[in-house]
Amino acid sequence: MRRLDLRGQRLDARELRGTLPRAALDVEAAVAAVRPIAEDVRTRGAAALRELGERFDGVRVEALRVPAPALADALARLDPAVRAALEESVRRARLVHRDQRRADVTTRVVPGGTVTERFVPVQRVGLYAPGGLAVYPSSVVMNVVPAQEAGVESLAVASPPQRDHGGLPHPTILAACALLGVEEVYAVGGAQAVAMFAHGARETDGPHAGALVCAPVDVVTGPGNVYVAAAKRLLRGLVGIDSEAGPTEIAVLADATADPALVAADLVSQAEHDVLAAAVLVTDAPGLADAVDAELAVRVAATKHAERVRTALTGEQSVVVLVDDVEAGLAVVDGYGAEHLEVQTADAAAVAARVRSAGAIFVGPSSPVSLGDYCAGSNHVLPTGGTCAHTAGLSVQTFLRGIHVVDYSADALREVAAHVVALANAEDLPAHGEAVTARFSR
Repeated sequence: MRRLDLRGQRLDARELRGTLPRAALDVEAAVAAVRPIAEDVRTRGAAALRELGERFDGVRVEALRVPAPALADALARLDPAVRAALEESVRRARLVHRDQRRADVTTRVVPGGTVTERFVPVQRVGLYAPGGLAVYPSSVVMNVVPAQEAGVESLAVASPPQRDHGGLPHPTILAACALLGVEEVYAVGGAQAVAMFAHGARETDGPHAGALVCAPVDVVTGPGNVYVAAAKRLLRGLVGIDSEAGPTEIAVLADATADPALVAADLVSQAEHDVLAAAVLVTDAPGLADAVDAELAVRVAATKHAERVRTALTGEQSVVVLVDDVEAGLAVVDGYGAEHLEVQTADAAAVAARVRSAGAIFVGPSSPVSLGDYCAGSNHVLPTGGTCAHTAGLSVQTFLRGIHVVDYSADALREVAAHVVALANAEDLPAHGEAVTARFSR
């Protein structure tokens, strides 16, 4: 991995964002490619989805919705060890996400006047599970569990059709859906899946013209490639989204107490996702950086996806950042805002508590990112590209809306009427004030 030496420099947040590397990912350029796809789905519905599946996934799917027997069969055939692991992942995720539920809060502003914030789940959501270089049943868990725990009534999953599986999504994806009780699953991938969820889809020709294939949703969540991110950007507003997730990122803040073998293993684990995956080591210990490089030389050569990992680790998005001390390292990781941040320092919990910008934080040598990917109970659908400065990871909150319920008695309204009138007149909106005084003039 190449090195970036920031020792002796104190850069502010803006300067750090301009200095630290990112994967080249032009979502705006991808929007231009996605726009006609989304429009095609909007106007031609299911016919467009079949043609786009044939074009991008190499298989034409006539029945876009996966039949119930296929879901049941996938679960029945699932490797028992994988099923047990998924069941444990679901159990732990439910524990964490159940505690994220929000209770309604009523504030007594004045005698006879209350404002209640009521938390209401969205009615219908569309969840995307990728199926490109790898298959992610864990992403099904991470999307479905918080939606279910939020109380969402209607839930649909989409995943790309697989030519090797008769046009169905990967059987492990289907098994995960069945395990979670998800009955509505579509063999639709990429940007067209997001468009289907946003616009809905009907049959537009043939004997079933006009028949509803997929109803539109209120929120679309889930990771995907740049075209999925572009579709989310394009259709945001028509639907809510979680985030525009890009290539995965890991940053490790480590000092001389860190174990270089563990640091190297964790960098490799995330680099195997994608050639654009970012791996960043921030350390005040040049000796540790040298030892990590030595460990990487061995681990990369031995790992299954060696070429993919090597490309990611040597890409412009991956780097070892040398800093003066842990304090300077904290500034760097906050400026970078990694999707996943590991803290492997002395007194790691105290250091981690000071981090302001990360999708998820993993504390100490026994909390690797891989744990969070599968079985920590946390959610692994996280903001990338530094967007964690303003965007949170997927949670129960993603699927809830806070609605203010205002309940004032006549006496409570009368007591504040003069203030309402004064503010309305100050804004040259006298009818606003008259809407209050009209209640007392009869």
